[in-house]
Amino acid sequence: MSRKIVPDVIHNQTLYKVSPSETVRHTARLMREKKIAAVLVMEGERLVGIITERDMTCRVIAAGVDPDKAKISEVMTGNPDTLAPSDTAADAIRMMRERNYRHLPVVTDDKVVGMVSVRDLYAVYNTELEQDLKDRNAFIYGENYGTA
Repeated sequence: MSRKIVPDVIHNQTLYKVSPSETVRHTARLMREKKIAAVLVMEGERLVGIITERDMTCRVIAAGVDPDKAKISEVMTGNPDTLAPSDTAADAIRMMRERNYRHLPVVTDDKVVGMVSVRDLYAVYNTELEQDLKDRNAFIYGENYGTA
């Protein structure tokens, strides 16, 4: 797949971010309210981490950490791997599969421009597969045969 992360996979995103000093509970409530599974952790405009549902499950709930006292900096994935806007969807899928991620920040010139999820990538692949099927059917059954 040669589609670029921006704009083919993600565009016009609202990015949700928290400070490393924010509590885990506050962040979990933000995630629930916005119906999102990952949040950027930022110091000003600098990306310092990412916090995901999986982090909350493994590093907070399963570890018995108090979400009202724990700071995001204590449970986040710090210094996360990132993608560039010009990376392809295939690059993103490869990195996610190799490193067991479901979300990756998209960064250019040290500025966060998006977050790509496995769900975003699935939607792109699904659209491509549907179009491929239509194209094959048109070829096999002669739809649009001889039209310019």
